[in-house]
Amino acid sequence: MSAVQSQEPVIMSFTDNAANKVHSLIAEEGNDQLKLRVFVTGGGCSGFQYGFAFDEAVNDDDTVIEHKGASLLVDPLSYQYLVGAKVDYLEGLEGSRFVVENPMASSTCGCGSSFTI
Repeated sequence: MSAVQSQEPVIMSFTDNAANKVHSLIAEEGNDQLKLRVFVTGGGCSGFQYGFAFDEAVNDDDTVIEHKGASLLVDPLSYQYLVGAKVDYLEGLEGSRFVVENPMASSTCGCGSSFTI
């Protein structure tokens, strides 16, 4: 007889690189109350677009994901498009930026900042 195993779904995550960059940007600003907010808006060349901003306020309906002492905030509207996603920070020829690896995206644009579900 086999045992049934259950696993908690991965809501969202962010990498060590992203957490480290959040810490360094907060240190530059000199405001330890800041948290990184990721959000989804309409637009972009693929239909939806990712956005990032620093925010001091945590709204009652925000989802808060913490990693290595850094906090990532997601509003309820954006959350539905980001379940299972991972936020990373990359430095390369295209520049330095936060990026979203979203398993729900059926296609993305060339720069990776917009997507379709």
